[in-house]
Amino acid sequence: MLDERKLDVLRAIVEDYVATHEPVGSKTLVDRHNLGVSPATVRNDMAALEEEGYITQPHTSAGRIPTDAGYRLFVDKLSTVKTLSAAEKKAISSFLTGAVDLDDVVRRTVRLLAQITRQVAIVQYPTLIRSSVRHVEVVTMTPRRLLLVLITSTGRVEQRIVEAQADVDEQLVADLRSRLNTVLTGQRLTDATTALTGVAETFPPADRPFVTAIVTTLLEAFTDEGEQRIAVGGAANLTRYGDDFERNVKPVLEALEEHVILLKLLGEATHPQTLTVRIGHENPYEGLATTSVVATGYGPKSEALATLGIVGPTHMDYPSTMGAVRAVARYVSQILADS
Repeated sequence: MLDERKLDVLRAIVEDYVATHEPVGSKTLVDRHNLGVSPATVRNDMAALEEEGYITQPHTSAGRIPTDAGYRLFVDKLSTVKTLSAAEKKAISSFLTGAVDLDDVVRRTVRLLAQITRQVAIVQYPTLIRSSVRHVEVVTMTPRRLLLVLITSTGRVEQRIVEAQADVDEQLVADLRSRLNTVLTGQRLTDATTALTGVAETFPPADRPFVTAIVTTLLEAFTDEGEQRIAVGGAANLTRYGDDFERNVKPVLEALEEHVILLKLLGEATHPQTLTVRIGHENPYEGLATTSVVATGYGPKSEALATLGIVGPTHMDYPSTMGAVRAVARYVSQILADS
């Protein structure tokens, strides 16, 4: 373990390198930071940090830059993340509150996150498996054609057409709508299948084929997860990686095309109260070895409905980025809860 003085030196190196993108020398540290020790002591501390693998010398005449291990220790030792200003909070709330549906919430969130962090933003759409039933609607389109609508707690809307074998009475539709909402409203989709057991048997035999068709279609909607959707924004921020396109930018662009990779990047962030930070080679995809990922879940306090986060260079402003990701996730969670 490093003593507090060496940690102060490491913090100073990380902060200066993030700000300037230039290797940091001992004289610069003494001039810019109130470390309370002589340049010779700082040089000794930097030598110890280099020996421990927390900083490295990119070329012989340069100062030092943080390694992945250095950034990791810096993040692990953060006592607080940067909070947003009152104006920033108001702007976020106003922007997200204007969303008209779930798709709009996701679109606005990814755009907002990219703008605030100046990184590539990734937002996963809420998955059905973590949702609950808010409302079920059965609408008569023609005497034999009906529209079944499932609305989940996340604002997701699933629609299905059901063809009846005979004309359907409006009173039957009303009764079925009422019973479905009685047994399903508030139920997790994982439990809703059990809740539907026996519903058809509560209707007269002549009505059961129609009711069974509705129940079967509803069960299909519960389990039709489909392709997990992800929204990506802020790809233009990749220009901040520098000039080395082949090494730094191209692999990130390729990764952004693969949703499986993006889901893996966000995968560990399964709780809305916890930030996950993966730095450099900690990422599961070799092409992202020069990037860091900051992610968290969003949704109720107990369990995330989905995840959101950013991908950026390892030399990012971690306190500000972590604070922004956490704040945006909290606002999105509140919007979904109130909608």
